[in-house]
Amino acid sequence: MATYTTEIASDKLVSDNPIHQRLLKAYIAAKPLVNGELLEIGCGEGRGVEVLRENVTSYHGLDKIGEVIENLQKKYPDVVFEQAVIPPLGTVASDSFDTVVSFQVIEHIEDDRLFLEEIYRVLKPGGKAIISTPNIRHTLSRNPWHIREYTGKQLKDLCESIFDKVDAKGIGGNGKVWEYHEANRKSVQKIMRFDIFDLQYKLPAAILRMPYEILNRMNRNKLHKQGGEAVTGISHDDFLVVDHPDKGLDLFYVLGKKG
Repeated sequence: MATYTTEIASDKLVSDNPIHQRLLKAYIAAKPLVNGELLEIGCGEGRGVEVLRENVTSYHGLDKIGEVIENLQKKYPDVVFEQAVIPPLGTVASDSFDTVVSFQVIEHIEDDRLFLEEIYRVLKPGGKAIISTPNIRHTLSRNPWHIREYTGKQLKDLCESIFDKVDAKGIGGNGKVWEYHEANRKSVQKIMRFDIFDLQYKLPAAILRMPYEILNRMNRNKLHKQGGEAVTGISHDDFLVVDHPDKGLDLFYVLGKKG
């Protein structure tokens, strides 16, 4: 049985619904952009398979969690899944995929430049990669699962040093989304007022993960209890692709390799 952390938002927990819908939106937005042979890096529980595979000729999913890969392989026996700790993409040949997608992954990667260089390497000439990651301008507290988070410009500069084309957008939302985000911000601030020594930024990430999980889950349950329909009623349609990364809760970048 899978254990759902707050870092891996579940479609099975109602309190996770706004986060699940936000993550799902990246796939909905990517769907008209993908084609041919597709590689997903960090396929998680299979959101990408369900949304994207009808638009591509083949789907290859990578994830570091063996249990996730085993479950997906049983559910989708006609799709290729592989356990891999990346980067590098050691088992993937150069110039082999038309499209690469990787959502909410780069913030977990120590060597983010190598990660992007490897994506560029495995893309066919003329191929594209689509990535997303949290916009640090809207982060509510330190996430001890993340190595780093980016401003729109920081990620754009890094991508432009590797890729031949960078289309920098964001995933924002309508009023319902921003109202939930504001309620979340106020709730988190109430919790953080007890951190008078700013320990969230001073302690090692490994020490912070357990209290982060407990407090984050409590906070999501509290918001669900207080907000009701404001939490359960949010759908991926309420999240919007916006034309500037700074306007997004997440950065959403389409990266091109010249043909």
